[in-house]
Order: sequence, then structure tokens, then C-alpha cells
Amino acid sequence: MTNRITGLNSGLDTESLITALTQNYKTRVDKQTGGQTRLSWKQDVWKSTNKDIVSFYNGKLSDMRFSTAFNKKTSKASSNAVSITTGESAMISSSTVSKTSLAKASYLTGNKVTKQGSDELATKDTKMSELGITEDTTISFKMGKDGAETLNITISASDSMSDLVSKLNSATTDSGLGVTANYDAKQGRLYIASEKTGEENAFTVDTSTNAAALSLLGINTDELEQESQYQEAEDAELVMNGVSYTSASNTFEVNGLSISINSSTNEEFTITTSNDTSGIYDMVKEYLSQYNTLIQKLDTLYNADKADKYDILTSDQKDEMTEDEITEWNNKIKTGLLAKDSTLYNVIQALKESMQKSFEVTDANGKTSLMSLSTFGINTKGYFEAEENERGLYHIDGNDDDDYSKANADKLASAIANDPDAVTSFFTQLSREVYSKLGDLMKGSQYSSAYTVYEDKLMASQYSEYTTQISKAEKDLEKKQDYYYSKFAAMEKALSKINSSSSSLGNMLGQ
Repeated sequence: MTNRITGLNSGLDTESLITALTQNYKTRVDKQTGGQTRLSWKQDVWKSTNKDIVSFYNGKLSDMRFSTAFNKKTSKASSNAVSITTGESAMISSSTVSKTSLAKASYLTGNKVTKQGSDELATKDTKMSELGITEDTTISFKMGKDGAETLNITISASDSMSDLVSKLNSATTDSGLGVTANYDAKQGRLYIASEKTGEENAFTVDTSTNAAALSLLGINTDELEQESQYQEAEDAELVMNGVSYTSASNTFEVNGLSISINSSTNEEFTITTSNDTSGIYDMVKEYLSQYNTLIQKLDTLYNADKADKYDILTSDQKDEMTEDEITEWNNKIKTGLLAKDSTLYNVIQALKESMQKSFEVTDANGKTSLMSLSTFGINTKGYFEAEENERGLYHIDGNDDDDYSKANADKLASAIANDPDAVTSFFTQLSREVYSKLGDLMKGSQYSSAYTVYEDKLMASQYSEYTTQISKAEKDLEKKQDYYYSKFAAMEKALSKINSSSSSLGNMLGQ
């Protein structure tokens, strides 16, 4: 860089003069920098918009392409004894339930445990030796249905009641069966239960070995104070349409229904399965809501005032403005970056044209006819009724959430109730059309990535080109500034010599 000497001898404002002389070069830098900034903002707007488009593409639109999405059924029971979840394969039907009984786990409430030779209740820290168990002893449980497996617990004289509980809780059979145990020192009793309900998870105490030790621990089932202290495991039972079903848990999977028993009863009640008209209605409603949100945003971007009328602010311009003024100016540019954009127009048209299509549908009477959204009372407002960016929004007649159309007859709900197959046929065809058109626009290409409607690759390349051009323009500006500084420096040097010679001549003449 040239050594920059200002006008000490000439008295000229060198900085201002050079700034004026190189203004064209500075303008080129500002133009390239502004162009890159505008492009960067446009990339941001497109990224956000594309994210919304992909979200719509993967939302209800994607689900509704398949008829299974419309296989919505609901089931109700005339009793609180059961809760029901309806699967896709459930049949439209009415069933009679004559019995429900809850599954039970094996449960043992032990006799009181006392220290040997006294009535003092054992504590959690009481040792086996204090109870009268003075050597290693194995306690056995028969596990599972019919006691097919054995669970052995070995205790020693030095083990405490807490140690015994820990061993009971951690032991399992080869197949994973186990028990849960607790010692209540206040009551002085051991409580043991199978980990899960049902006969396959049952346990019984094997009283054929070490019966004395079992008695000292209060769990010899042959010597229980009350017979009810030991509860046998039982499977849950559901008797429906005369058929008995059993389950280790309280849930049954029967003909597409998941039935959970809440209480035991012998009172007869019915389970009715029917088409879930509200579920289908809500799905269509949600799809239209997602569509309306997207199309309104796209229309707003497309119909905005063009950003071209506003230039990107230079650093000099920003110095003369407040932060609020800068923000307001920049927002005017950002909101108009996609105004009348041809790529955005293609997306909007693809969506609107697809939504306006008619499709052949065969109704419940076997009659085939063309149906459109309007067939189901789904329409946009009239051109002069709606605001510019709301003309593409759809309204469902009879929708209580829509003030514009709620007073009209609900054709969609009626169609779902009377001919759900026709509704399914139409909306699967419609969603496939919209999905296909939008998918075509999001295919990857030389200039765009997959699942991207705009030319992101091309814009990235353009951004890099701006970086190159900005660097070149800055170097050209610096070179021209150096050129003028060198000229002015030479002039200053010459003036310095002239002034020096003049001074010397004056001095000579003055002698």
C-alpha cells in the first residue's frame, strides 16, 4: 500500500478529493456487496418457505394418499367395566359381553415373625440366627402354571430380614419368572407377590423341604393363620358372544379390538363398533387447515411489493439512520424478495390447480360421477368477497369453527356418515394428485437439491461469485486509491521542494 501523505504543503483536503475521484469504484463495491446481501436474504426466505412446503408434503397430505387413513372406527361399551381401543381391522359390529373378571397375581401375607423364644417382632435388621435358623437353608418356590419351574433362595444364619427380601427380589428362574417381596417391621410380616398377574406368572411356596424354616419366617402356607392369606393367581376372563377368552393380563386382543378390563362383573353389556365419522371429518379438516396456512403464506410472499424498488443500504447510508429506520427499510426488502417470483408462482399454481380438479368416484349405489371439493361443500370465497391473500383458502360448509361457512348445511359430515367409501375414494385421489405435483417440483436437478422447490445450488454458486466480484472490486478500489494518493504525495513533495527553494532564495536576497 502506498504511504498516504495528506496535503500538508498544498492545503488541499486530499481524503475528500480521493474519495470523490474513486466514487465510481466504491459504488461498484457497494453494488456487489448489496447484491450478495440481497441474495443471502432471498436464500433465507426460500429456506423458510421450502421448510413449510416440505412440512405440508409430509403432513396430512401424505397420510391421506392411502385408504387405510380413512379406516377410522370407534367402539363404545354400555358399561364402565371395560375400556376399548379400536384397530384398523375391527369390524362394524355389536357384541354382547356376559362376564369380565380381573387377572390376579399370587399374593402371600405371612404370619408374624418373632424372635426365637419371645413375642418380640423381628426388625429388618434381625438376623436369621435370632429367629432360630442357624445354618444355610434353601427356600423353594414353584413358579409358573402348574409349578413347572423352581426358584431357590439360600439364606445363612447371618442374613438379616432385609437381606432375605433383597434375595427374594433379585432371584429369577431361567425363563425370567420372579417375585417381589417386602418385610413390614411394624406388622412383623413378610409380603410376597408374583411380579405379574396371571396363572403363567404364579408362585407357591414349596413346603416339602425346610418346613421349619418356612414356619419361622411366617411363610409356611400349610400353617397360615387364615386361609385367605394366600391368594392364588388367576387369569383375566372375558366372555363375549358366548366365547370365553383368557389372558394373563387384563387386556384382550379380539377381532381388531383391544379390550382392557377395568372391573369384574357378571352383568351383561354390549360393545358397539361403528365408523368414526368425526375422526374422518377431523382429518379432512386438519388437511385443509394445513393447506390454507401454506397457500396463504405463499400468496402473501408472491403478492408483496417488489423489493427491487428498495436498494440495500450502504454503510454510509446506515450511519445517517436510526436502528429502527434501518430495520424498517430492510424489512421492506425482505418481504418483497419473492414478489412475482416465477418459481413461487409454479408452486402456487400446482397446488391450486390440483385442489380444483375433479375425480371419478363410485358411490354406494354403484353410480360413477365426477366429484370435486365443492361436492362436499368445500369452497373458496368469491373473488370480491376475500382479501387478496385469502382467495385461495377453503371453507367447509357447516364447520362450527368457520364464521364464513358455519351456517351452511354440512355436506362433508353427511357424506362421511352416508357413504364413507366415496369420501375415501375422492380424498385419496385428491391427495395423490397434490402430492405428485408437489413432488415433481421438489425433484433434485443440476440447480436444486432433492426436496427443494427453488434453485438452492444455483443460488449458492451465485453467492460464491459475488464473493469473488466483491474481492476484485475492493482490490480495484484500493489500487485506484493508492494511485491517487501516490500522485498527491508526489505533488506534495514537489511543493515541499518549491517551498524550500523559495525560502532559501528569500534568505539569500535578504542578506
